Amino acid sequence: MVTVTTDTRRWWALGALVASMLTLGFDMTILNVALPTMAADLGATTGQQQWMADAYVVVFAALMLPAGLLGDRFGRRRMLITGLGVFLAGSLLGALAGDVNAVIAARAVMGVGAALVTPLSLSVLPTLFGPEERTKAVGIASAASALGLPLGPIIGGWLLNHFWWGSVFLINVPMAAIGIAACLFLLPETKDPASPEVDTVSTALAATGLGALVYGIIEAPTRGWGDPLVLGMLGAAVLLIAALVVRERRVERPMLDMTLLAHRGFLFNTVAATLVTFILTGLLFVLPPYLQAVLGHDALGTGVRLLPMMGGLLVASRLAPQVVARFGARAAVSAGLVVLAFAGFLGSRTTVDSGYGFVALWLTITGLGFGLSLIPAMNGGLSALPRDRAGSGSGLLMTLRQVGGAIGIALLGSLLAGAFRDRLDVTGLPAGAADTAGESVVAAHLVAERAGSAQLAASANAAYVHGMGIVLLVCGIAALVSALLAAAFLPGTPDAEQPGAPDMAAEGADARQ
Repeated sequence: MVTVTTDTRRWWALGALVASMLTLGFDMTILNVALPTMAADLGATTGQQQWMADAYVVVFAALMLPAGLLGDRFGRRRMLITGLGVFLAGSLLGALAGDVNAVIAARAVMGVGAALVTPLSLSVLPTLFGPEERTKAVGIASAASALGLPLGPIIGGWLLNHFWWGSVFLINVPMAAIGIAACLFLLPETKDPASPEVDTVSTALAATGLGALVYGIIEAPTRGWGDPLVLGMLGAAVLLIAALVVRERRVERPMLDMTLLAHRGFLFNTVAATLVTFILTGLLFVLPPYLQAVLGHDALGTGVRLLPMMGGLLVASRLAPQVVARFGARAAVSAGLVVLAFAGFLGSRTTVDSGYGFVALWLTITGLGFGLSLIPAMNGGLSALPRDRAGSGSGLLMTLRQVGGAIGIALLGSLLAGAFRDRLDVTGLPAGAADTAGESVVAAHLVAERAGSAQLAASANAAYVHGMGIVLLVCGIAALVSALLAAAFLPGTPDAEQPGAPDMAAEGADARQ
């Protein structure tokens, strides 16, 4: 039973949550714009850039479920404040970092903080708002998180044009501090001592398994897929994740409830949402270097030029509910994935001379397909669950989406790195300079500038666009396969529209109070 506060400060408390979600939202994308600048200043390879992005996502995904349970048992406000404090500390470490390893460590610390904040931000809303206000409150909090995505590149670009790259970390400090103060003074404390205990063994298996998988994928293009270390990491990942699944299936009250995947609607909607996240995060990783290194835009210009994708996403967010109401969730998810596939195939035709207009076109279509597929998939997945499983299902869905994002950056970034290195012409360069040029398109441009070689710069541009085209082609194929799976296996009529299944997500949240 939920005790709803009638405190008039509840909307101010919602503002505290919005500030927290907004900070996490734009931190997810702000680093993508900064990576080319950081690669030049720190001498980061493509693999190290992947780790700067993935260290956050891997830790975030691995700790999200246990973080939610910690809040249930020890107090959600307390854990929210703790999470924001950890995120603030990680941001300070990132701003002061002097080398690539320090940045990666800082991003991992920030991932710990984000894992505490994300699941708890929405879980406190049922105690603040009654059913008549809750939908509006959840919508505002969700919109804040989504709004952060387009804000990230623009804020990051402006900061990089005026300050050093550490400013993209430093901007989080005042935002997190405001969130801490607001949570401290405005949020009531809630907890659920009857929730399952945090399983440290399962948490360790999830973190090490996912970390080993991402490490193996990132290192494979440099070391080779047959390298003993790469094979060892991939083999260890399979064993660790298998051990996690076996352990969770045997526990009476599992932290990661794998039996939820037995629900067909939940399983295939989750697969669709995870693959969409896989494609989007990979795309956001490979695109900024193209806009900066190949087309020659500055950081702010790069951020602004990512906006067409967000415009398509905003249109889709308004269009998706209408499509679902008229044609059903299966048709909406399938159509969105087909649109996403078309955007990938169109984008794979990009050449060095295409110009930004063509890029803006397929970016807009990407945003449209992303929103049209992801929103109904998320809603359909949760609506397919029994009433008493919506809370745990939401946690599993968000975790798998983050895993999809981490693997997207690792796999598509590695594919790009291998294609770039194979196509780059380093004829006539000393061995050391050739190795440096092959690390990334930014490194190749720096070597070309020092050597006064316009030919190397042109080859770097062509090689990068070739690699980006392969990545977009793979994204298109993945989206098309996902569309076929959605059309074949998603339920024809959404469970949410059946009698007796109203507002399951909200009721599941209620059950956890």
